[in-house]
This record gives sequence, C-alpha cells and structure tokens, in this order.
Amino acid sequence: MNLKPFRVPLRFWKGKILSSLILSFCLVGASPLCAQTAGFAYVVNNSAAGMGSVSAYTINATTGALTPIAGSPFAAGSDPTFVAVSPNGRFAYVTIISDAGIGSVSAYTIDKTTGALTPVPGSPFATAGLAPTAVAVSPNGEFAFVANDFSGDISAYTINATTGALTPVPGSPFAAAGPVPHSVALSPNGQFAYVTTDAVSAYTISATTGALTPVPGSPFAAGLAPTSVAVSPNGRFAYVTNSDFTANDVSAYTIDGTTGALTPVPGSPFAAGKGAFSVTVHPNGQFAYVTNAASSDVSAYTINAATGALTPVPGSPFAAGLTPSSVAVSANGRFAYVTNDANTSDVSAYTIDATTGALTPIPGSPFAAGSFPISVTTTAPAKRCKRDDEDRDRDERGDHDEQRDGRRQDDYERHDRGRDDDEQRGPDRTHDCRHLGEKDFEVYDPGEAHEGERERY
Repeated sequence: MNLKPFRVPLRFWKGKILSSLILSFCLVGASPLCAQTAGFAYVVNNSAAGMGSVSAYTINATTGALTPIAGSPFAAGSDPTFVAVSPNGRFAYVTIISDAGIGSVSAYTIDKTTGALTPVPGSPFATAGLAPTAVAVSPNGEFAFVANDFSGDISAYTINATTGALTPVPGSPFAAAGPVPHSVALSPNGQFAYVTTDAVSAYTISATTGALTPVPGSPFAAGLAPTSVAVSPNGRFAYVTNSDFTANDVSAYTIDGTTGALTPVPGSPFAAGKGAFSVTVHPNGQFAYVTNAASSDVSAYTINAATGALTPVPGSPFAAGLTPSSVAVSANGRFAYVTNDANTSDVSAYTIDATTGALTPIPGSPFAAGSFPISVTTTAPAKRCKRDDEDRDRDERGDHDEQRDGRRQDDYERHDRGRDDDEQRGPDRTHDCRHLGEKDFEVYDPGEAHEGERERY
C-alpha cells in the first residue's frame, strides 16, 4: 500500500498529521460565563481555499454542546495544521505550513472571560523547519515544541510568560531520529518529549533551556505509519496510532520514569479501526480514544491501571463523521469532541459514560466548523482563588463586628502582599492562582461555594 496519504501533510483527504491533547485552563477571576461553561474548545480549519482559521466555542457545562464565540472563526494564516493551548489558558498556538511549505507558529492571547483570540505581537513566529504539523506546550508553560514534517526536525521555543511570544531555544531545531515527524507529546512532569516519525523518538527536556537530548535507546519501534502519540496523565504509559491499512492498531508502551525510555506493553499493538489516526487519553487516565479516519468512527478503550493494556469499551467503535482526524476530551472528563474534515466540516460531540467510557452523541451534534477542521483542543473552566471564596463567605455571613473593630488587619496585610506579588508577576496576572500554594485555590463551583466540599484542584 502507498503510505503517503498517512505520512505527510496535504496527502490525506486534505488533512494534516495531527495528534494529542493538550489540556489548559481558563484563568481565574470567576465570571458568569466561566461558571456556566466547561471551558472553551478550539478547532483548526485548514480550509480548501488555503486561508485557514480557528473556530472557537464555549462548552456548555451541562450538555457539552458547542456555541460559537463572538468573532469566531479567527484568522490563522495559510494551511494551519494543529492547535494547542498553554496550561494556564492564556495563550493558544497554531502551526502554519503556508503555500511555500515554510513553517511558522501563530500565537494568540485568550480572553479569559469570552475565549476570544487576539494575535500576540510579533506573531506568526518562524519555525526554522518545513511543514510544521503539531505543537505541544510544556506543563509549566515555559516551552513549546513543534514537529516539522518536511525538514525532519523539532523546533523548540521559550514562551514569554507575559506576552506569549516565542523565542527559539539555543540549538533549535533538533534533529528527529526518523523521517517526517508528525506528532509531539510531553510527559506530565515536563521531563520527556515523544515524537512520531517512522518510529517514536524520545528526548529529555532541559528544565533550564528547553533543549532536547535523545533518550538512550531512542528511537523506539512502532507499527506501520505511526501518526499520533499521547501520554497518560500519570506519565506511566504512551500510546501511538499506526495508520497503515495493514496495521490499523495502537502501540502501547510503559515509560521509564527515570530515563523516559519506552517498553512495549504486553499484548501491544492493540486493534483499532481503519486508518487509526489520532489518539488521546482521558484526564482520569482510565480511557483512551482513537479516531479511525478510513472507517469514520472512534475506538474507545479502558486502560489497565497496572499494565497500560487496552481493552475495547462495550459498543466500540462509535460512529463519527467522514474522515475523523482529531479527538479531544474536555477538562472535566464529561465530553469528547472529534473533527470531521471531509465534506461535512463539522465537529462530533459526545457525552462520556463515567463508568464505562462509552460515547453517546450530544443533542445537536455534529456542530458546524470551518472548512476542513483537522485539530481540536479544549480548555478547563475558570478557576477562583480559595482565599477569595473565604473572604466572600465571611462577608456574606454578616460578620460586621469584625470589620467594624478592625480585626481584619490580617486581610489587609494579605491583600497588600497580593498587590506586591501582582506587581512582580506583571500585567494580567492579578488573579493567577497558579502562583499560590496548592491549598490556596480550588475549582470554582458557585453551587458548592458554601458547602466546604469544593473539588481540590
């Protein structure tokens, strides 16, 4: 069989090589919008006319339905291929091929209330590689990594924490250990990067510079025409889709926590549908989902917590639209989204059974997108500082004597310290709870705000 439809961009029903989910967060400063939604979803539209865009949606927290954000779709340049969002939810990054094949990355700031996208000053940023097909952001938000298909390398950048601008890491781009890298995924601790070529290239990531160093034993064997790689939330397992029609399966690996080396899971590879194309792992680590581009469905699996082995979910595979290319799960784990990029140009949406992992179409699905949607990612709902909740609760209890007697001096001092911290953090960081200790912030849920049982972040 001719492998090219699954090997390089613009050779798979106009689709691009794409993969993995990067989760991210709608920043704190609780708003009515964020309280009512499960965050935002972003879809890259490659566009048959060449000029692409990003469709942006709010996710209904109850139903999972998608509602277009005002101003959507947002311009994304010529031939966009993949979208990822920074873990703090402030920035979005889209890989761009352009008609000449010269690569770049479009960067956007995300409005924390509406989800709207605004280009970062200086965007787009050159990749120094050809035909970028995927981008991933490190868990600490300091680095971004781009797989360049035609030039066979990986571009690495530092991310400006204030503006989101990209600066090449010294030594970038870094050579891949095989041809046409398609997909890149990072371990949850930010120590390792994995890139699909004709195998799986593994790297250690310098915590200081972001530079990549090959893991001993890399590259690690995969199946035929590997296209997408994902790492489980606990960092123990990696999964790679093998898209060749004679393969149609998923390779599974255990990850050495010290070296990052990969070891095949017993029983791997595991059967999938035709043209297994993109893989993601549920945020709870219990389920995995694979889009099958040629059979137009989604394979769902339970993950053995001890071994990483995959077992098909009852009812799997689940029907999708034509040529499903990318799959993402909402940060709350309740919903899944799949881009359908041939003819229909829409997004299939599903509720996820929390017990079995089975998929059920959401009423109103599929939801319209732009021309040739090929990549999807989601963000988490807004966060709110726990100490803000404590202040609000105390005020609402009517503790007027304490206020009148000046017994809240500790609050004033704390707010003063907060202002000092804000000045050090720079603009737009006033309510960034990620700079506080873990015990200082929680998921904001107005329905539980007074019950003292809010879910710990």
